[in-house]
Amino acid sequence: MLAYSQMIGDKIRAAARARLHNRAAMPVPVALKAGPLRSSEKLIAIGSSTGGTEAIRHVLQPLPATSPALLITQHMPPSFTRSFAERLNKLCQITVKEAEDGERILPGHAYIAPGAMHMELGRSGANYVVKLNEGPPVNRHKPSVDVLFKSVAINAGRNAVGVILTGMGNDGAAGILEMHRAGAGPLPRTKPAVWYLACRVRRLPQAA
Repeated sequence: MLAYSQMIGDKIRAAARARLHNRAAMPVPVALKAGPLRSSEKLIAIGSSTGGTEAIRHVLQPLPATSPALLITQHMPPSFTRSFAERLNKLCQITVKEAEDGERILPGHAYIAPGAMHMELGRSGANYVVKLNEGPPVNRHKPSVDVLFKSVAINAGRNAVGVILTGMGNDGAAGILEMHRAGAGPLPRTKPAVWYLACRVRRLPQAA
C-alpha cells in the first residue's frame, strides 16, 4: 500500500506542475496512507469538487490494473457522473464506473458516486461493498465527501488511503480527520504541491 501511496503522491505533484488547457491550475490535495487492520484488502478514497474532474484524471490515468480499489466522491450533478465515469474508463488502465448500490468493491476498479446520492463503504462478511443512500445534503453537498470518508474510517481504518483533491467549503475536512484518527497519516512529501494548489481555489484542502 505504501507503494501506491507514493505513486499517488507523485501524480498529485505532477498535477500541480501541469498546465491544463482552458483551465486554471488545479487545487490539489491532502492525503492519507495506511497499513493492514482487519483485512488484506486495501482501498483509496478520493474527494473533490471545483476543478476535480481533471485532477481525478491525472491521478487515475497512470494507475495499473493491479491498483487497490478506489471510491470517488466528486461534487457533480446526477446527469454528469455516468458520462464522467465512462470517459475515464476509456482513458484508464483500471475499470472506472458509476457506483451501484450493493456491488462488491474490487481491486483495479474505481467507483464514482452517482450525483444526488451519498456513497458509503460497507461490509458484507470480509468483502467491501458500495452503499448508496438518498439522505439529506451534508455540508450542502450530495454526494458528500464527509459521508464517504467517515464510512471508510469505520469500515477500513488503516487499510485505506484518503485524498482530498480540490474544492470549496469544508466538505471532507471532518471525514479526513476521522480517517487520521483511525490510524492513517499523510502521503510522503506531498504537502508543498498540496498547499500551492489548495490556495488557488481555497478552503477545502486548508480546512482539512
